[in-house]
Amino acid sequence: MDSMESMISSLQTYMSLAFFLFTGVFLIFALALKILRSSPWCSCDVCRAYASSSWTAEFDNLCDWYTHLLRLSPTRTIHIHILGNTITANPDNVEHMLKTRFDNFPKGKHFSTILGDLLGHGIFNVDGDSWLFQRKMASLELGSNSVRSYAARIVADEVHDRLLPFLSSVAGTGGVIDLQDVFRRFAFDSISKISFGLDRGCLELPVPMTEFAAAFDLASKLSAQRATATCASTWKVKRLFNWGSEKELQRAIRLVNVLAEEVIRQRRKLGFTENHDLLSRFMGSVNEGKYLRDIVISFLLAGRDTVASGLTSFFLELSKNTRVQRAIQDEINRVVRNSSCEFDQVVSHEHIKEMHYVHAALYETLRLYPPVQLDSKFCLEDDVLPDGTFVSKGTRVTYHPYAMGRMEDAWGPDCEVFRPERWLCNGVFKPENPFKFPVFQAGLRVCLGKEMAIMQMKTVIVSIVRAFDINVINETSSSRSRPPKFAPGLTASFASGLMARVSRRTSNDGTCSC
Repeated sequence: MDSMESMISSLQTYMSLAFFLFTGVFLIFALALKILRSSPWCSCDVCRAYASSSWTAEFDNLCDWYTHLLRLSPTRTIHIHILGNTITANPDNVEHMLKTRFDNFPKGKHFSTILGDLLGHGIFNVDGDSWLFQRKMASLELGSNSVRSYAARIVADEVHDRLLPFLSSVAGTGGVIDLQDVFRRFAFDSISKISFGLDRGCLELPVPMTEFAAAFDLASKLSAQRATATCASTWKVKRLFNWGSEKELQRAIRLVNVLAEEVIRQRRKLGFTENHDLLSRFMGSVNEGKYLRDIVISFLLAGRDTVASGLTSFFLELSKNTRVQRAIQDEINRVVRNSSCEFDQVVSHEHIKEMHYVHAALYETLRLYPPVQLDSKFCLEDDVLPDGTFVSKGTRVTYHPYAMGRMEDAWGPDCEVFRPERWLCNGVFKPENPFKFPVFQAGLRVCLGKEMAIMQMKTVIVSIVRAFDINVINETSSSRSRPPKFAPGLTASFASGLMARVSRRTSNDGTCSC
């Protein structure tokens, strides 16, 4: 009897193992079949180059290879079939996507899935009612004079109390610093006060702020890499089993969440009913923690990364163009000549608004180095772009500001030359068609923080150029014909940072400026 029960028990064990083995094999087979069916294969030269990464033999950056391909296209539109992606640098197509047929080109579920773990339901990752609500709230605040004045005061204080003293201490020792890191820290401190009403010092965090910054950068990088995968099922399976890069991503996001939750906790602790910061305004209407977390992450992405990217690129170009540097210094001297502003003081917002050449130099930087190099939408229904390109339902359609700034038919034969004068008419700044220059997006999704970001960057630029000489010493700065190597991410950043030596500038009368 015992032997019979033992045989039955063994048989049950074998049957269970066989069942689980069969189930596992079936699941692997089904998954492989799904991957094969969902991966559009193409043997054209462009898709083979993308799949094999052979383009890296000639180009350091994917964005530069795309720019090369778009220049060769008569319509300034190309297709990466294995990604299911149509990419364009044609201003008419951009206007069609962002304005004329806006409703047919939303962010889409696919894009929201790619960035959902990091950005959640923040304004940059949603469509429909959620997007409308967040945009309405943000536009009411960012468009008000009181909030703009509040932001200008914070930026001026941050420059005067932290940025200039730090650069002065470095200049006194002849040391070398990473400007990209400096500008990221400055932008984080500024956005924390503008958007959250908090100073970095009041946050009670379990690890140093540098670890949170590193986690944010890693999460941005790994989220962006999802979008470049030829098969979305690959990263989805890795996420399901918590493997490899997806395991790293989730670990980074958990640390980012700690920072966001502490920001929300401190804002609630200090109260939010009578504050000018943006988070307090949202908290007056929304109290759900996950939703507020997504808003905090979106503000950090917009306020820290984009401003730091623009400033870093500006000083890279300025270090290579002494003529432009002299022109900026001359304009600053002319505008503030009759004011009582000392070199260690921040030039007033009213004076900065008068500096058209500075404005032009900043826009010229953003033309060549847009903080967001490309932006994707998804086509809801079959459509035809103005250049005649047919776009089928479900296609990812990407416009490419980085490439658009390098198109000869749009900007002339000197399109790769840093020339601020192209933005001036009789010495006065003249804006371009936003669909030709979609650095701040355009149409209904145009960036609400545009004016605030420009104010912030110009304040930093004028304050630094007025008091210091910045000598970039990266190897990339000596190679004028080859763009710097970018790090993967949702916003543009230099892979090796931007190392520079800071020295005090002497004024025209030979005295030290600070």
